[in-house]
Amino acid sequence: MSSASQRSVHPDLILGICCLSLLLVGMDVTIVNVALSDIQKDLHATLSQLQWVVDAYTLVVASFLILAGSMADRFGRRRVFQLGLSLFIFGSVLCSLAHSIGGLVAFRVVQALGASMLNPVALSIIANTFQERRARARALGIWGAVAGLSFALGPLVGGALTQSVGWRSIFWINLPIGIAALGLTAYFVQESKAERARPVDPVGQGLVLLTLMSLTYAVIEGPHLNWNSGVIRGLFLVAAGALIALLVYEPRRTDPLLDLRFFRSVPFSSATVIAACAFATFAGFLFLNTLYLQQVRGLSAFHAGLCTLPLALMTMVCAPISGKLVGTYGTRPPLLLAGVTLCLSTLLLTRLTAETSFPMLLTIYFIFGIGFGLVNAPISNTAVSGMPQAQAGVAAAIASTSRQVGAALGVAVSGTLAGAGSTLGPKFALATHPVWWIMAASGALIFLLGWISNTRWAQDSTKKVADLLGETKINKTMTTEPAHS
Repeated sequence: MSSASQRSVHPDLILGICCLSLLLVGMDVTIVNVALSDIQKDLHATLSQLQWVVDAYTLVVASFLILAGSMADRFGRRRVFQLGLSLFIFGSVLCSLAHSIGGLVAFRVVQALGASMLNPVALSIIANTFQERRARARALGIWGAVAGLSFALGPLVGGALTQSVGWRSIFWINLPIGIAALGLTAYFVQESKAERARPVDPVGQGLVLLTLMSLTYAVIEGPHLNWNSGVIRGLFLVAAGALIALLVYEPRRTDPLLDLRFFRSVPFSSATVIAACAFATFAGFLFLNTLYLQQVRGLSAFHAGLCTLPLALMTMVCAPISGKLVGTYGTRPPLLLAGVTLCLSTLLLTRLTAETSFPMLLTIYFIFGIGFGLVNAPISNTAVSGMPQAQAGVAAAIASTSRQVGAALGVAVSGTLAGAGSTLGPKFALATHPVWWIMAASGALIFLLGWISNTRWAQDSTKKVADLLGETKINKTMTTEPAHS
């Protein structure tokens, strides 16, 4: 009968449908973090196993995002988006049935395979739907606001479900949202593809997966297997070798999985580093604070969720503000503010103890939420602006990959450093101090790159990349310079 391609659909409706996938993925992250303490008790998990519950998901997502973006450009964005939703729902059901920590980690991988096809493809659909600069900046602001909403709902809904029904119920919430998104996508979203499909790059894909998996495994398991052991040293060597092979192999391909020439654009490269730093800081921040609130301060899952609410609410409030700032003044103002607030909030945590007052904690979460809310829109804007419009799926995937790689390493490094000198007890707060100093340095780096990426020299580098790629324009409507009325 009637299909999406046969009807005129308002762009905001398409945006709303795409945001449902973000609601799924974002809420799932915060729900799982709040439930970690209960998962540990029920499945008798160690700290490193809890890290894997989070990182098995983020690593798989990071490894397959670029492939998902290029497959969406090749086979159709709506088709890949629907496949991702189906896999995510199936993985959620499996997670709710897990009876061992190993099983839960394995089922999180299934979830992640579906999630890798959601956000980058949704961003690609948005990029093709909103092609005027200010409209796209507004859409990305709304996208960021939904991210904040998902973070806000996750701790509250997850805490309430975990405390009243049990941690398994946190995965059930994905079913009605996912099924609704599937139906709406089939009815309203038009199919779209790139003009020229890129061939699959299995060697490049394998090298990406090998690099990320071996590096993260070495970081998480290093304290337990001994940093000087042959296994850990070997894993670091494998990660380094795979990365070098990727850098040598990809430029030789006509259509590489990851076109390294894009990184000659200073704004694009800055966006990928900022994304990695911001999401490493966020993921580590959330992982350590939820454990601190429950294991050190003795809060229930629901009350721990309530404590992190200022972070989520400020993310939701500041994300659309950031989108407006980007559309009017460029990416510099929100990035500078984000760097300052992320740095300040994590510096305050370097004095964290088992007796830190709750008003101080809530203030820190409030400030951190401002920074995290401000950073998302300029990341997406700058990253997409450095890629040809025809490769919108790959552009969105690279931006999302940087986020997920950062998140995976953030949890791995934070849990390893904090857990190396303590158990999940009173000394845990003091053991987190080195992590907060690292996060403060990440905030300072975001501030620096926010300034550098908006200089004339940086803008000129983007033009050179455009000429190098044979494109007369690279998303001219999406430059990072201020709009003029």
